[in-house]
Amino acid sequence: MSYEAIALLMFASMVLLLVSGQRVFAAIGFVAAGAALLLYGHGAVELPFNQVFKLFNWYAMLTLPMFIYMGYILSESGIAEDLYRMLHVWFGRVRGGLAIGTIFLMVIISAMNGLSVAGMAIGATIALPEMLRRGYDKVLISGVVQGGSSLGILIPPSVVMVLYGMIARQPVSKLWFAGLVPGLIMAALFVLYVMFRARTNPKLAPIVAEEELNMPLREKLALARAGIIPFAIFFFMTGLFVSGYTSLVESSAVGAASATLAAVMKRRFTWRLVRETSMKTLAVSCMFLWLILAALAFGAVFDGLGAVKAIENLFVRQWDLDPWTIIIMMQVSFLIMGMFLDDTAMLVIVAPLYIPLVKTLDLGFPNQLIWFGVLYTITCQIAYITPPFGYNLFLMRSLAPKEITLVDIYRSIWPFVLIMALTIALIMAFPQLALWLPTHTNVRG
Repeated sequence: MSYEAIALLMFASMVLLLVSGQRVFAAIGFVAAGAALLLYGHGAVELPFNQVFKLFNWYAMLTLPMFIYMGYILSESGIAEDLYRMLHVWFGRVRGGLAIGTIFLMVIISAMNGLSVAGMAIGATIALPEMLRRGYDKVLISGVVQGGSSLGILIPPSVVMVLYGMIARQPVSKLWFAGLVPGLIMAALFVLYVMFRARTNPKLAPIVAEEELNMPLREKLALARAGIIPFAIFFFMTGLFVSGYTSLVESSAVGAASATLAAVMKRRFTWRLVRETSMKTLAVSCMFLWLILAALAFGAVFDGLGAVKAIENLFVRQWDLDPWTIIIMMQVSFLIMGMFLDDTAMLVIVAPLYIPLVKTLDLGFPNQLIWFGVLYTITCQIAYITPPFGYNLFLMRSLAPKEITLVDIYRSIWPFVLIMALTIALIMAFPQLALWLPTHTNVRG
């Protein structure tokens, strides 16, 4: 059997196992181990050990459990709920203000957690019932929560970018800075969309009653003080990092310690909080470690077969495709796969092929893998909220009030998908939107 046929068989076997519902890391690791044993015999047993040491030597992986812990402890201790109450008072008098405030909430939760799950949980359980009670259109606000929560994988500290950085061998700090401006642009476009819909159809987003917003100054100050804690933690953590006083890992430790201290000061630090937060942090961290290990093993075997060179020869030399045409084809394939697979499965499937190919393309600017990481992450956001797989769609249905149906959830996401696609187009047309900040910021990795 030729090497090309072996590579194709590996790829097809992995996709078949993933479609059949197997765990992502198990499917990828099984194919990698089986192919290595068949190709290299008993010597293949060294492959997983080599990848484990490679994984454990990557210092940036220590940030993963720190940031996950920080997000969960702020969420589970109710500090994020205090933040929503503050935003409710600030934006209540603006047409569509609660929806706009929810988007701001999602941005802040994203900056604290790095995952979409925490933002989705807070938005669906706290923000949605409040907006429904005040007469907001259920389709509009369902889209706001889903679109806003997906920002968690783009705005730093993004856990998905940690995974991409590990596989692509790119500095996570640069990836995070690259995702910041596109993430804020996308959030701003979400806000503009909500404002436009609220202006053109006021019934979708009524103004909150004045009696709900009138409260003594002392209560407003107490509410602001409670809601400002997440801001303080985020700016303290990132300020030390950007100014060069702390490294990436040290900043993650500062964030985790600050979140714990905040829970203690609020008198919400209990044994139950510690146990639940620790269990969730451990579960998510272990899942990502197994995924990265499986991806590294698969990539080592796949690359050893010469599959990457074969793909490069096919696209660049035989078909003579323009570099931008190849990038667009990659994005289209991401969108198609995202309808059936989650973000980690997508990355592991395409990483052995796409990342080396992007490195060889002449796009006319440096740091192409950093830029491509932002494109991949935004496409993952689309994958999170598009049927039929759409992890956030099903999570939203399980958390949302009963009056919001699955049909409402499906109807709500398409304007936000178009906004995400527009953001991808902007970053492809103007790469410096993603590359200016990491190029002009010197930080300790």
